[in-house]
Amino acid sequence: MEKLNNAIVYCESNFNKMDGKTANGLVRYSEKYNIVGIIDSSYAGQDAGNILDNNPNGIMVYKNILECLTCNTDIIIDTFIYGMAPLSGFFSKEDEDVIFYAMEKKMNIINGLHEFLTDKILFTRKAKECDVKIYDIRKPKKVEDLSIFTGRITDVKCPVIAILGTDSAVGKRTTTTILTKALCNIGLKAIMVTTGQTGLIQGAKYGTALDALPEQFISGEMENAVLNAWDSERPDIILVEGQGSLSHPAYLSSCFIIRGSQPNAIILQHPPKREVLGDYPRIKMPTVQSEIDLIETFAGKPVIGITINHENMNRAELDETITLYQNLYKLPVTDVLTYECDVLIKNTS
Repeated sequence: MEKLNNAIVYCESNFNKMDGKTANGLVRYSEKYNIVGIIDSSYAGQDAGNILDNNPNGIMVYKNILECLTCNTDIIIDTFIYGMAPLSGFFSKEDEDVIFYAMEKKMNIINGLHEFLTDKILFTRKAKECDVKIYDIRKPKKVEDLSIFTGRITDVKCPVIAILGTDSAVGKRTTTTILTKALCNIGLKAIMVTTGQTGLIQGAKYGTALDALPEQFISGEMENAVLNAWDSERPDIILVEGQGSLSHPAYLSSCFIIRGSQPNAIILQHPPKREVLGDYPRIKMPTVQSEIDLIETFAGKPVIGITINHENMNRAELDETITLYQNLYKLPVTDVLTYECDVLIKNTS
């Protein structure tokens, strides 16, 4: 087995929140890095898994980089991951100072924002001085290397399931990851295609950060990612991570995910307690029914299941909601973090 690089994830004041979704995801799952610690002074001294899911996993939260390094002198931590996804897409001055400090501590920098550090001379000069590398995960390929939609998606002969949502940061990637693993565990060859920076940082083999691409190429790059998975692996099923929501006024990625991947069916992720869109407090959340209607009209394919994000819900509320949705929508409903995927697998395998 390939040895993983040891990494710390910077998420000051945002761990266990919407804008900390990259850090949240890496605590739950990472094929590419061994996550040593999370940096967020508001949770310092606590177990990251316990904070997120009431499930301790040994990943501690530290006040700052120095504390993390001091507490882990037996290993070499050579990677700094910026674990936040702020709406602005840009670094604060404090963020920049922390990244400089990380480079001075001989850490390579993993950046998932739209602000590309490799385009900034101060950062590239510092990286050279410290003999470290900067990786801008969202930085797209050269235009001449991007794909336009070809229609060859019809060559894919296995089912393609898209996991879409009613808002951003509702757990679409987490559900996709868990469902993919569950399908593999019952003997199916299931492949996940990621569509965002966090999935790429986690180590997804197939996919691209769609929201960083010129519009002309988004559908084509989506198609190409699914085709690469099919051509390379001939899987039994492909699951595509959603982005934002089809109804969301600020994000268009769901449109291109549907157009480019041409899914056979959709699973919808929803946070019942969320009343307004995460970063847009003036805009109410769509209802489950309105999102299903929109998806099925736009995609021409059925929604075959609903998955719950249990934020701000206790177990009794979650159970009640699952039962309510099952009766109301006549679909399998679950929370994959709490009850796993059995009810979904019956509908996808």
